[in-house]
Amino acid sequence: MRHCFVFLAFVAAAQSAFADDIKQTELYARIKASIDAVPAIDSHDHLRAFAELPGRVETTDGKGMTLYSVWGGGYYRWTNPLSPWPASGDFDEWWEKAQHNFDDARATSFYRYMLPAFRDLYGVDFDTITTEQARELNRKIFENYQNDEWLMDVITKKANIELMFVDPYWARLKFPREYRFAIPLLNVTTMMRGSHPDQFDAPLDSPFVFAEERGLSTETFDDFLKVIDTVFQEAVAADCVCLKSTQAYQRTLRYDRVTKERAAEVYGTPPGEITPDEQKDFEDFMFWHVTMLSAKYDLPFQIHTGQARIQGSNPMLLVDLIEANQGTKFILFHGGYPWIGETGVIAMRFRNVWIDSCWLPTLSYSVAKRAYQEWLEAVPSDRIMWGADTVDAEGVYAATEFTRQCVAEALAEKVERGELKEVHANRIGRQIMRDNALKLFPKLRRRLWRTDVE
Repeated sequence: MRHCFVFLAFVAAAQSAFADDIKQTELYARIKASIDAVPAIDSHDHLRAFAELPGRVETTDGKGMTLYSVWGGGYYRWTNPLSPWPASGDFDEWWEKAQHNFDDARATSFYRYMLPAFRDLYGVDFDTITTEQARELNRKIFENYQNDEWLMDVITKKANIELMFVDPYWARLKFPREYRFAIPLLNVTTMMRGSHPDQFDAPLDSPFVFAEERGLSTETFDDFLKVIDTVFQEAVAADCVCLKSTQAYQRTLRYDRVTKERAAEVYGTPPGEITPDEQKDFEDFMFWHVTMLSAKYDLPFQIHTGQARIQGSNPMLLVDLIEANQGTKFILFHGGYPWIGETGVIAMRFRNVWIDSCWLPTLSYSVAKRAYQEWLEAVPSDRIMWGADTVDAEGVYAATEFTRQCVAEALAEKVERGELKEVHANRIGRQIMRDNALKLFPKLRRRLWRTDVE
């Protein structure tokens, strides 16, 4: 009996050591190196033109990017405090307060995902950073953003990204391509709102402004639908490769099947007169209509799911829509967090569904690692992708490195447990980081620019 207890204690200790030490193994190092070597295709970011990058503040040396800008431009503030930049523009004044902001954030993924950027790009361990190191880090960040060379080097070389999808939520009906690696997409989020011109605050979001600039009528609902079709035609001509919707932030993902006649009845009703039910009917019809156009123009449909308007962002709400539109290629973003199992079973059930893990490691590293392992057990490995989902060089590097690490750890554990051969793990890592995007979006191949890729 005593030997039994000793054996069980040994097994428990070994399991605990395995859970803690997988990243210290040669196996993990080999898989991570294999994944690091993959020139990645990033399916989702919000990278503006260099001169328009958000986060610049007034400093004692002029306007520019700072340590405050890097933390403020990421997701840290979603759950953690960050002291405002002082009117004086003095770093020391800010740091005196800000250095204490991180005390309760150390374990959060919104904090930890940024650490690789400070470690690898600046040689700083932010967990133990001193005031002198913070001051020097701030100075280096400011100097790096005097031109776009730093950003280009970090993204294309240090983060090893060849192509990046850019979601221009600041100009949804424009299709900018500000960088060699940038791939445009059509953000259809505000299209759904188009029951009346006054539904739009920003001209660049309005199909009615789009129509006016091109001399197109919007008098009838049929006219409006022709305008939407014209938007799609221009998007295809601009080499957009997919659609993107973030309506999960504004409303439920339950889109009922509404007739065109019902939507036409609602069309033209001013915002002050339309009822919530009428507006939902209009949006529901438009979402189904855009889903149909997705298939017509062969533009796969990226849909934000999970972590938005929580009570309505479960990807299960999309199942009826997915089932009824088998010709549309749906991409469920963010792994549906926290509903990663639901996302997996949807992709298992429907072959026109892909899973995109963009943002997921940043939301919760532990959930992301579990998700990769669960999804690989439920769906073929050619239907999982990734994206950084950030706005500046440090954020892109951090999210990319965090994802590579998470994928490598998930795969290494499977190999260690005998569930996967190492050669297959390496292939899966490459699929997630690059090959699956090339397979789903074949137009990307003519945008590839690296000459050193096999």
